[in-house]
Amino acid sequence: MRTSLRALLAALLVAGFVAHAGAQQLRPEVGRPLQQAGELLKAGKAREALAKVREADAAGNKTAAEQLLIERMRGAAAQRAGDAPTAIAAFEAVFASGKLSAAEQGQIAESLAFAYSQAKNWPKTTEWAQRARQAGSNSQQLQQLLAYVQAQSGDYAAVARDAASAVSAAEQAGRRPAEDDLLRLADAYQRTNNAGGHAAALEKLILHYPKKDYWSAYLNNVQRKPGFSSRLSLDVMRLKLANGLISTTEQYMEMAQLSLQAGLPDEAKAIVERGFAAGALGTGTEAERHKRLRELVLKQEAQTHAGLAQAETAALAAKDGNELVKVGTVYVSMGQAAKGAGLIEKGIAKGQLKRPDDAKLRLGWAQLQSPQTRTKGLQTLRGVGGNDGTAEIARAWAALARQG
Repeated sequence: MRTSLRALLAALLVAGFVAHAGAQQLRPEVGRPLQQAGELLKAGKAREALAKVREADAAGNKTAAEQLLIERMRGAAAQRAGDAPTAIAAFEAVFASGKLSAAEQGQIAESLAFAYSQAKNWPKTTEWAQRARQAGSNSQQLQQLLAYVQAQSGDYAAVARDAASAVSAAEQAGRRPAEDDLLRLADAYQRTNNAGGHAAALEKLILHYPKKDYWSAYLNNVQRKPGFSSRLSLDVMRLKLANGLISTTEQYMEMAQLSLQAGLPDEAKAIVERGFAAGALGTGTEAERHKRLRELVLKQEAQTHAGLAQAETAALAAKDGNELVKVGTVYVSMGQAAKGAGLIEKGIAKGQLKRPDDAKLRLGWAQLQSPQTRTKGLQTLRGVGGNDGTAEIARAWAALARQG
């Protein structure tokens, strides 16, 4: 990170030099080697550029303007060359000249912050970074440097504060927060034991940057949440499957068994067949066990289908809506999302539910499976509460739907 930032700052300083040099009449013995130094620096030849700066500095009777330009170029070349002491001395001389505009003060202060970071002088790095901010410099590179310094000092509370500020500013401006800011925020909250903040940062990551690693971190975090209910393990695995996070034999077996336990053999069948197609099932020393699982799934599927109409009739006649939610979920797992959602809605309307948030979660999940009801599904999921993982799973499905 720091090498690329130094290169960027050096390029900016060269541009500044050219602007200043063009505005002034330099004697050939000063201007020529400085111009050559600028060209060498642009070509990535920092040490050769420093030699040309020394040639310019050797000229006699230099004016204050000439000396200022020499120091600007010396600082840029030294910083690119990794010569922190020389860069620091040059930039401090430029800053102390009293000839800089406010914008230039911010630029030189930022360069000093990076130079001091090269020297691993963290207090001075922080001092000059803050002075750069005071002068109006607030580049992303400067923010990253401050975060790096704070992390070096172990001040993760400061990292969290600055990262949260950057994320909030982006959101208020209608922009997507920077991925680096969200990662810093999640890490800082984790290190400061802010579980709620950590979960919220991970949620923003899956919403704005839906990478497999972030989804895995988010879902694992949901399962580690105090009070997480094991009855929601199948919901977590559905989200893992949707994000390409189910790949091992053990995962396919576990998800199929959880589906069977939930009375959803059609879902279990789809998982098993997917596992066989991927080569995760049906091979190796456990191949026979996998085949027995497939046979069990097919048997329960036939039994469920045979009794489904009767179960639906009984659920419609029941005093409460619990069985309607169950039967509706079976239909959803069979690929009949619209019929299943209708039954779940009737179950919610009947009331007296053991777990109302679970019912709304099932309904939202069903509604998302059809483009015609996706918007309605997002609205349903927004109404899911609960402290045992249901709310987090609902928001995860909503984030996934927005990505689609």
